[in-house]
Amino acid sequence: MMRFLVVLLSLALGGCGFFWRVTARSITSPPPAPVARRVAQLRPPGARLSAVWVGHATVLIQMDDVFVLTDPLLTRSAGLVSTRLVEPGLAPEHLPPLALVAISHMHFDHLSFDSLDEVESKTRVVVVPPGVKANMPRYDFEIRELPTWRSFEAAGVRVTAVPVRHVGGRYGLDEGFEPAAFTGYVFEYHGLSVYFGGDTAYAPELFAATRRRFPTLDLAILPICPMAPRDFMERTHVDPAEALDAFQLLGAKHMLPMHFDTLINSDDYPGQCTASLRRQMAARGMDATAVHALAVGEQRVFAP
Repeated sequence: MMRFLVVLLSLALGGCGFFWRVTARSITSPPPAPVARRVAQLRPPGARLSAVWVGHATVLIQMDDVFVLTDPLLTRSAGLVSTRLVEPGLAPEHLPPLALVAISHMHFDHLSFDSLDEVESKTRVVVVPPGVKANMPRYDFEIRELPTWRSFEAAGVRVTAVPVRHVGGRYGLDEGFEPAAFTGYVFEYHGLSVYFGGDTAYAPELFAATRRRFPTLDLAILPICPMAPRDFMERTHVDPAEALDAFQLLGAKHMLPMHFDTLINSDDYPGQCTASLRRQMAARGMDATAVHALAVGEQRVFAP
């Protein structure tokens, strides 16, 4: 019934175009595929900085002895409509104690209440953009709103909200109620620094401003999808070429692509965004020593 209502709403909003195509693909999709790779050690021996791509915008970041989790999405779908293509790369019970959880914005694929239920016992604090807390249920952890350029420290990790370009709201029709409820973050710990872009359109002035404040980023976690339809997506999402431009503007040592091949939420098909990314990297003379596209559940060490 829920999916039927969403289809009707999608048709009312977008005619028989993009929203219908995505919803129809999601409804008819097979169950999520199993994860091909499972991480044996969440903190690899000797690693100062590593990351596990759990899927979509969910990344488990290890910085020395602490862990940070971004935009946890551990459910079978986002909002009961956008279906997973592959299972989460980590089961909730296998997550370690977390210094903090960071939520970039309120869309269903980034703020998942059921997923927060799963990690409630793992963290003492969740950081969110301004305007989000009032739209969340009650949890045992502290919910801390961070305006742009404001910082907060949890378990020794300093997290700073940094500007990105996206849209607020949660349901598609309520953007005007929380017009600035989206953000990126920089996490700092023991001299390490990690940028997490959440969802963002291409905003060179914002990436440059972040670099001025954080000139020695070790890792930039950036979305590369969705690409299509481009005339619809470009105001809210970077494509692979723009993600590489953002990486260079941020001046980070490494880039971890995210937000691809996990959900049915665009006209893109699995493999398209990573193929485009590889073509763009080849055209710029870049290789996998700087940009590390992982499979869901895969881990990479960035600072041994």
